[in-house]
Amino acid sequence: MRDWEKYLNRDIACECHRTHRCGIDRIVIGEGALLELPAMIREGGYKNICMVADANTYAAAGKQAEALLAGSGILCTKAVFPEAELIPDEHALGVLLAGLPDGCDLMVCVGSGTLGDLCKFVSHKLHIDYFMVATAPSMDGYASNVAPLIVKDTKTTYEVGRPKAIIGDVNILARAPMEMIRAGIGDMLGKYVCLADWRVAHIVTGEYACGFVENMMRECVDVVKQAMDGANRREKGAIAAVMEGLVLSGITMSYVGNSRPASGSEHHLSHFWEMMLLQQGKPDALHGLKVAVGTVISLKLYELLKNNKEAFLKPGDRVLSQEKWEGEIRRVYGPAAPEVIRLEREMRKNALEQVEERRKAVAAHWDEIMRVAKSLPSAEEMADILNGIGAPYLPCQIGVDEQMARDGIIYAKELRNRYGLLQLLFDGGIAQGMAGDAMGFLKQLNKERQT
Repeated sequence: MRDWEKYLNRDIACECHRTHRCGIDRIVIGEGALLELPAMIREGGYKNICMVADANTYAAAGKQAEALLAGSGILCTKAVFPEAELIPDEHALGVLLAGLPDGCDLMVCVGSGTLGDLCKFVSHKLHIDYFMVATAPSMDGYASNVAPLIVKDTKTTYEVGRPKAIIGDVNILARAPMEMIRAGIGDMLGKYVCLADWRVAHIVTGEYACGFVENMMRECVDVVKQAMDGANRREKGAIAAVMEGLVLSGITMSYVGNSRPASGSEHHLSHFWEMMLLQQGKPDALHGLKVAVGTVISLKLYELLKNNKEAFLKPGDRVLSQEKWEGEIRRVYGPAAPEVIRLEREMRKNALEQVEERRKAVAAHWDEIMRVAKSLPSAEEMADILNGIGAPYLPCQIGVDEQMARDGIIYAKELRNRYGLLQLLFDGGIAQGMAGDAMGFLKQLNKERQT
């Protein structure tokens, strides 16, 4: 078992000249971990507790947690969402707020990604504590201080607070739907791309980067990669290792203060597809499964970049006119377009002067960027890894058609003011061509796997 004390509530003076800290009081991952919930509540002196769950997570762990609390003389109210697929939007936030009792001083969130994001946002806004009782090793946001929500039809990431405690009972986690276990693995395998994006952003824009945090994240990936086959067989030791890797990944985000160590181009694609599928009323795959597919695409784009130096450096105006760009954004984003356009008008990341400054930096540091690209696993290797555990690796396996995949490569970057591979391709005027090449690769990959 990991010694969590060395990561929590202590200042870590780093060579990056920042002091890292994660303000979580306690993390317990292991068989029977849920049994510690009543003692944690008593130690915190909480008096007015609300359990937040949905119908599935209440059955998976909420009912057991409620019985444990009642047996210890601890009463709590419940806010249980009835939806089969909960969307983290303004409606869900309003329902949660309405369901909290007056004077609530602790939310016990029983669930995983979506419920956790709703609870961490509300707890931050109301200045009350929350505990996370994990029901699946499905994503790395348990310990993070960010909450991705859909507001004004746009996927928006908010910097919020952290849970006071995280409980990961392996007996519960091992019973999670297999696609949720695979989603957690997919989320972690995406870190290859996000760490590359972070390093490239540091090279091109001078953005802050931290080698200590980067190495921590690589450790998380190694832990999960070594355990993924066992986790795919529901082996409890492997499930515990995957959960530990996911939680440690969230701690790295807390150390930096944002999601940069854990979210790059592969996450931008995932968030974009989520928005588009919701707009179209189509089933939406789990976040980590979309990240897995986004990882394969991003790795291929990094491979293709190696052979596109001349195209990137070719002289000429690569910036779309504001009118043409806004037309494309309205086509692609639909009802979310006004918010995307507002963000660009505020940040001006696509403005000619900013694009040219970054293009010059890329040209000056091309060899260094190529060293980052060459350090990555190949897209085909990643597809084989995902296929080996039964996880999706092609857009069509998660309900994303070719047009949506192409649009994501070109325009998913507009969701965040964050430099990475997708912005680099856009700046060089090669995003359209690279998207076509990536689609050709995916078609060939699909054809080979079917024969």
